[in-house]
Amino acid sequence: MPTATEKLVIVESPAKAKTISRFLGPEYRVEASIGHIRDLPERAAEIPKEIKDKPWADLAVDVENDFTPYYVIPSSKKKQVAKLRGALKEAKELYLATDEDREGESIGWHVLQVLKPKQSVPVRRIVFHEVTKEAIQAALQNPRQINENLVRAQETRRILDRLYGYSLSPLLWRKVRRNLSAGRVQSVAVRLLVEREWERIRFRSASYWDVVATLEHENKSFPARLKAVDGVDLATGKQFDPETGELKKDLEKEYLWLKEPEARELAGAAKAVAPWKVTDLTKKPFTEKPAPPFITSTLQQEANKRLGFSARYTMSLAQELYEGVDLAGERVGLITYMRTDSVTLAERAVEEIRSEIRTRFGNEYLPDKPRRYQTKTRNAQEAHEAIRPTDMRRRPEEVAKFLTKDQAALYELIYRRTLACQMKDAKSERTRIEWQIQTESGKTLLFVATGKTVLFPGFLAAWGVERAAGEEEAVLPSLQVGDAVDVRSVEAEGHETQPPPRYTEASLVKKLEEEGIGRPSTYATIISTLLDREYAFKKGNQLVPTVTAMCVHELMMRHFPSFVDLKFTARMEDDLDDIAKAERDMVAELREFYYGTEEKPGLKPRIEQEMPKVEPPQVPIGPDPTTGEMIYARVGRYGEYIQRGEGDGAVRATLPPNTAPADLTPEQAAALLDGKEEPITTDPETGRPVYLKTGRYGAYLEVQPAEGDDGKPKRTSLPKNLKPENLDEETARKLLTLPRELGKHPESGEPVLAALGPYGPYVQHGREFRSLPNFDALFTV
Repeated sequence: MPTATEKLVIVESPAKAKTISRFLGPEYRVEASIGHIRDLPERAAEIPKEIKDKPWADLAVDVENDFTPYYVIPSSKKKQVAKLRGALKEAKELYLATDEDREGESIGWHVLQVLKPKQSVPVRRIVFHEVTKEAIQAALQNPRQINENLVRAQETRRILDRLYGYSLSPLLWRKVRRNLSAGRVQSVAVRLLVEREWERIRFRSASYWDVVATLEHENKSFPARLKAVDGVDLATGKQFDPETGELKKDLEKEYLWLKEPEARELAGAAKAVAPWKVTDLTKKPFTEKPAPPFITSTLQQEANKRLGFSARYTMSLAQELYEGVDLAGERVGLITYMRTDSVTLAERAVEEIRSEIRTRFGNEYLPDKPRRYQTKTRNAQEAHEAIRPTDMRRRPEEVAKFLTKDQAALYELIYRRTLACQMKDAKSERTRIEWQIQTESGKTLLFVATGKTVLFPGFLAAWGVERAAGEEEAVLPSLQVGDAVDVRSVEAEGHETQPPPRYTEASLVKKLEEEGIGRPSTYATIISTLLDREYAFKKGNQLVPTVTAMCVHELMMRHFPSFVDLKFTARMEDDLDDIAKAERDMVAELREFYYGTEEKPGLKPRIEQEMPKVEPPQVPIGPDPTTGEMIYARVGRYGEYIQRGEGDGAVRATLPPNTAPADLTPEQAAALLDGKEEPITTDPETGRPVYLKTGRYGAYLEVQPAEGDDGKPKRTSLPKNLKPENLDEETARKLLTLPRELGKHPESGEPVLAALGPYGPYVQHGREFRSLPNFDALFTV
């Protein structure tokens, strides 16, 4: 039982509470709030009775009186709140040890507001960047008060997001589809994905050629490429207009667009020249500096690029490493706090890192002075440390046995980046060798070979060499001007320009950070929302916007462009920073956003002004190649579809799941509209093709009727928990066996069936029905 001498420490998570409790004496009791213990109501049933009749009740924000928020304790948190209240009754001191960022400050403030400790119970706010015994003891020795300015900044953000989402989302429900959401940052992320997809839609490929020679010297072969003909450089991908597939107008005189016939002719002419002698050779030394230690965004980017982890998964693993891991009986946090935009390292940490570099690599890898990094992130928040191991003596290879495979991979990534950031520059040398040859017809051809030699690896010894996809560094032999080389082959080589790449999770996070949009704590949530709300889907590592995203973006840009403007959204982040520094008033910020100014209308008047004009959006696919009629992609009540024509003569077809808008050509759309879509499988009973379709009540399978059969085609619905994009051929063929006869009833002789209905799987005998526990039971009962 707790004693009256107890000191109550409240953190955010049970895992962190478990770790911290091991560092403190018996007079301390550590409990978790399990995140926020109260928030604005999410459901109508949660709205407080005293405001239910107010016009702003759905917002739970009094927009008529200084934007006062009305918080509630969700039913899922009431048990935990009761536990915290009980713990506080037995305590003489209260320590709020929630995370040291705006979100953590806000959680601590809400805990204080809900628990309302007696005046006789002192309240102390303690913060730490790592969950180690030393850090906890230091925090207890240096308590402070709740930072009200940080709380107001976070509260402003929460209210802004509520006003934006609850005002615009209902409009999307009416004009696009139910269950969609608009978000202050989320809608800007949708804009980025969609605008990149439009770039891909407008893209026109260009075909260009060059010539590559395989040369040999002293038994070492290496490639050399044709760079210029008669002093004019060959055009490569960057010189072509992505929207026309032609050489950019202002570059037509500066570059030679080599086509296949000329390339093959030049290859043959070059092969006939002998000998090839080196006409120029240059060596240029260069240095590469290590990147700063990880912050949230760069950790997410590198984990995505190197390990293939999503932003959400990276943060989940990082949270586990931060909150504490059992190491042979010792439970300790392995890394510092993972939501940070600071590249600062503590002096103690720098000394540890330098000691480890000296031990592992030697003094020659250690700079004379520690490296100091400046935070460049726009609107960087409170001063945290960068993400680093809490103890550099815990080497990845030694702690791996206590971690999961993915935890170990992420810890090693953080460890190596931390080592590298304090090591010497890498020193390399780039070599360029030229051969200028004259063909029999009098043309002067310039071939070039390049290579890189690492002279001193420096930080690369810890971090490794990074190369872009497809990039290779040739190992060149030792040559001098005038040396002859053997020509093994000379071939013409064709290339196609590529459309701009879609965003990956890594590149989207980088773009949001560069634009000053969002915060370290929000990037993973933004991407998760895009996927969960079906604004995007993953194709390999790409984030592909859906037709739904294209339609929502079209509506927002047509009617509410300022609310998806990148600069506007970034400026709001600046305003929140000013509130955190007590340089801007919270109510003034909210009033300007919601009601606007004389020069610029706010959200509320803008919605009132635009609402009558809003039409359901559509995305043009292009004219039907046969009829010339325009084909559009739209979003209906039951999903995405395409349509040709209007009125009674309109023809519609459901879009296959995960259709990438830029990959849908007018020819493919016309084939779908004419019923020429690809079957998903064949019917095991008849052998006829089976198609996946979407109807009034959702997705279903339809067997193509036999020729001349005018009856109702065989159909079967998909289970409610099975998304069309996750349907495989085996499951489709199983579904087509339904309803499945299990046998005859022993008394009535009537068949007993297993079937799938609107409310799930069941068995049926006559008019009697019994539910089955799950979908699989349909085929095993």
